[in-house]
Amino acid sequence: METNPKVDWYFEKAGKWQNEVAKLRTIILGCGLAEELKWGCPCYTEHKNNIVLIHTFNEYCALLFFKGVLLKDTEGILVQQTENVQAARQIRFTSLQQINDLEVILKAHIFEAIEVERAGLKVEMKKTTEFNTPEEFQIKLNENPALKSAFEALTPGRQRGYLLHFSQAKQAKTREARIEKNIDRIFEGKGLED
Repeated sequence: METNPKVDWYFEKAGKWQNEVAKLRTIILGCGLAEELKWGCPCYTEHKNNIVLIHTFNEYCALLFFKGVLLKDTEGILVQQTENVQAARQIRFTSLQQINDLEVILKAHIFEAIEVERAGLKVEMKKTTEFNTPEEFQIKLNENPALKSAFEALTPGRQRGYLLHFSQAKQAKTREARIEKNIDRIFEGKGLED
């Protein structure tokens, strides 16, 4: 059970979930995983493969299993964050007592996630063509063949990122604004986060 000094700050910072994340850290490290810092959160790996991550939100703290969709959820505690999350699943906590009560089950999920990784199991991801293209963006693509070519030249992950970003807006006006704002980025071959 070896902690990583580069990650200590996460657990030392004052916060609403300090006791809960400290307990989660102890449980995970007890399962033999290496501790790293990724995306500003404690991430636990085996042979550099991501297994589980600790993260916090206002209403809860959580364990995120990177290939959680492949785990057996006999207790019904794995949660899909949003409808667009394909592989990852969370277990959410609102108290230290809840973590203590679930400790045996948490360890079982962690060991199962390790076995999923060791077995080389992959999550079958939806293809970009299976994602909804907002009507406003489809009109732009139809009107501008150069934009269509630039969009199709993007990596599938970048394409999905844009489609999800555009689709998440509830109003047509907002979708149109998001599309206009990102046209130059698409022509530059950049994704939303580049």
